[in-house]
Amino acid sequence: MEARWGAAVRLLVLVRTWWLVAGQVRYSVPEEAKVGTVVGRLAQELGVGDAEARRLRVVWQGRRAGVEVSGASGALVVSSRVDREELCGKSAPCSLRLELLQERPLRVFHVELEVTDINDNAPLFPAARKNISMAEFTTVPGSRFPLEGASDADVGANAQLSYTLSPSEHFTLDVKSPDENRKFLFLVLSKPLDRETVPVHRLVLTATDGGRPSLTGTMELVITVLDVNDNAPQFSQSVYKVQLPEDSLLGTLLVIVNATDSDLGSYGDVIYEIDNIAPASGSDLFSIDEKSGEIRLRGALDFETVNLYTLQIKAQDKGMPPLSSHCRVEVMVLDVNDNAPEVWVTSLSVPVSEDASVGTVVALLSVSDRDSGANGRVQCSVWPSWPFALESRFPGSFSLVLREALDRERVREYEVEVRAEDGGKPPLRARRVVRVPVCDVNDNAPAFSQAVYTVLVRENNAAGAEVARVWARDPDEAENGRVRYSLWEGGAGGASVAAVGWRPASSYVSVDGESGRVWAVQALDYEELQVLQFEVRAVDAGEPALVGNATVQLFVVDENDNAPVLLPAAGGAPGLDPFLGSPVEEVPGPNSETLWAWAAWGAGAGQVVAKIRAVDADSGYNAWLRYEVLEPRGKGPFRVGVYSGEVSTARALEEADGPRQRLVIVVRDHGEPPRSATATLSVSLVEGGEKALSGSSSSLPGVLLPSESGAAAGMASASTNVWLVVSICAVSSVFVLALVLYGASRCAPRAAVLSGPAAATLVCASEVGSWSYSQRQSRSLCVADGAGKSDLMVFSPNLPPPPPSVPAAKDTSQAEPSSLLDTVPQKPLMKFRGKCP
Repeated sequence: MEARWGAAVRLLVLVRTWWLVAGQVRYSVPEEAKVGTVVGRLAQELGVGDAEARRLRVVWQGRRAGVEVSGASGALVVSSRVDREELCGKSAPCSLRLELLQERPLRVFHVELEVTDINDNAPLFPAARKNISMAEFTTVPGSRFPLEGASDADVGANAQLSYTLSPSEHFTLDVKSPDENRKFLFLVLSKPLDRETVPVHRLVLTATDGGRPSLTGTMELVITVLDVNDNAPQFSQSVYKVQLPEDSLLGTLLVIVNATDSDLGSYGDVIYEIDNIAPASGSDLFSIDEKSGEIRLRGALDFETVNLYTLQIKAQDKGMPPLSSHCRVEVMVLDVNDNAPEVWVTSLSVPVSEDASVGTVVALLSVSDRDSGANGRVQCSVWPSWPFALESRFPGSFSLVLREALDRERVREYEVEVRAEDGGKPPLRARRVVRVPVCDVNDNAPAFSQAVYTVLVRENNAAGAEVARVWARDPDEAENGRVRYSLWEGGAGGASVAAVGWRPASSYVSVDGESGRVWAVQALDYEELQVLQFEVRAVDAGEPALVGNATVQLFVVDENDNAPVLLPAAGGAPGLDPFLGSPVEEVPGPNSETLWAWAAWGAGAGQVVAKIRAVDADSGYNAWLRYEVLEPRGKGPFRVGVYSGEVSTARALEEADGPRQRLVIVVRDHGEPPRSATATLSVSLVEGGEKALSGSSSSLPGVLLPSESGAAAGMASASTNVWLVVSICAVSSVFVLALVLYGASRCAPRAAVLSGPAAATLVCASEVGSWSYSQRQSRSLCVADGAGKSDLMVFSPNLPPPPPSVPAAKDTSQAEPSSLLDTVPQKPLMKFRGKCP
């Protein structure tokens, strides 16, 4: 037997076939094949290559068979016992669907495996013995007694049964076949029985299947011959057919069977019972009332398990011996939509890179429904409908693919809900949530909070002090979003310094790479650097790194850190007083100077005897100078111009004033706190000095001549206007707009500017600097009559006078700008709007 089975297995393995149709591979394997039997060489036939390297494995859908992929050879081999009856029962053919998943790269192959039947199951009767009672004489020849047939777990020819009865002169076997799958057996009495001759007949019923070799099963029939009762009950119909939905409630009435007996008395009373139920699993599902013949449901039905039950009903009278007859009740179970679809995730490839291409497979899903017909047809959808979609190439198999580009900075993780709905009425639904995290790529450059940072820093700051802080944000995560800052020397990262030349920005500031803090490398000096513009770069740590830029404009704010400086006497020869030509002795010392001058007794009030010159390297109010007489206190014979520095007689000089006057003059700026310098002027009172002064003043700049009264009048008018403007500024800065309009009207006429040495002069702030002494010592006149574009101010730069070779102011031709600057008396500063050449 075992040798024949082995030969059949080898024959089926040799004749197995496979083919590739629309991407699906089909194999067949006989049941009970030995472990290790090669079902098919998958790697070779599918062109996969190295199956172990590509991680080829089996993904089952539903029932599992004992086969797997050999990692070494890539072949589909038998790994455990394969029993067709266990896998498929009576279903033919026994076709199993499985998926072969290749993980590197991700691909899926659909394989259909057919398990073929071998004749490994013999026919089996419900019982090894059956007892039958028959009355003598009253049981007429031709009487038929139903017998239970045998069952064979195999299918096809292996399950085709034929029956034989052991030889008997009283009995024959009648087989009825309403269709090829069912056979009904009857024991037929061919000769009257005689209990006195043979009280008990023993027969053997044999069932033989159609396998090669064939297998058999037997059942013993024990027939007891009885006396008396000669009429058996008779059913109204031999077959009852019932259709019952699978969701019927317990107690539901299926049918009422009816049988009658023509005998009288107890011999005519009929009792009903269920003689047999096929399949045997339904023995507890049905009950019958022994008196009324009502058959009711007492258990739950399941169409997906059994869809047809056959009940053999027996009607028996109460005679001695009792007589009986049989009918058949066929219960067809109707399918209802009682099974929701089922969704499984067979493979999941997460996380998904945010730069994954459209069409990338994220997950493989399997969907099934145990119901049949429209109740088992499933439609699937995905929610939300973006950025994923479902694709299906084979029934019940779906791929979750990417349909739109991802952006991790917008959505970090998706909860994708796969929804399945069958075609039942009402439909049943199922869902499966798939979490798809998105992994980051470096696709965002750092972005600064501002494109341009404007920073004000006071000069003389401490080295290492924080002067600014920049901040850039990178929405990427981890290393892709970690930002480092640096000073970019390749951009506008330099500073142009007049005294030093071009210097890199890194010599002034540095940037902390982690925090973005901008530190001062050294103390800043407004007199050296007013504006520093540089670029800061923010670079992330991604591969490749992305860069963002921002411009920082650092404006140095002036501090009052420079005291006024007294200029040495001009005129060519050191120590020569600019007005009298008196010898001057300079006493060294910080911010101090000692001068000598002469004045004539009898000189009238307002006679200029000397002029103090000073400059301040600061700007604005810090460089606006005023002059005061510190000593002597009270009313002396001399006074000093508050903003011009001219020392003149306050009254007529008398002999009582003594031969010499000592004046201590202090020069202060308007800073907070103010800084100052002092000059000591020793004035000797002599006779005849007025003539000397008169003779020398005509050739010295800054002295008004009597013949120039017209120019002096213009000077006085201009000075009055300037004083008026300065007074308004001192009261309130709210009148700046009025000053601009006023200055523009004054700047327009060229003749007013160049009217003479005593006229007010407009100096271009871009050349000299706002409220400060220009390090370039430029001298420019604003003579444009167009619209104002730059800050202007009435300003005397406090420059040394020109050398003595400069012509006297008597010349009526237009003076050089430098000469005009030297002839302007010291006046308060006033901001102005005008157009600079």
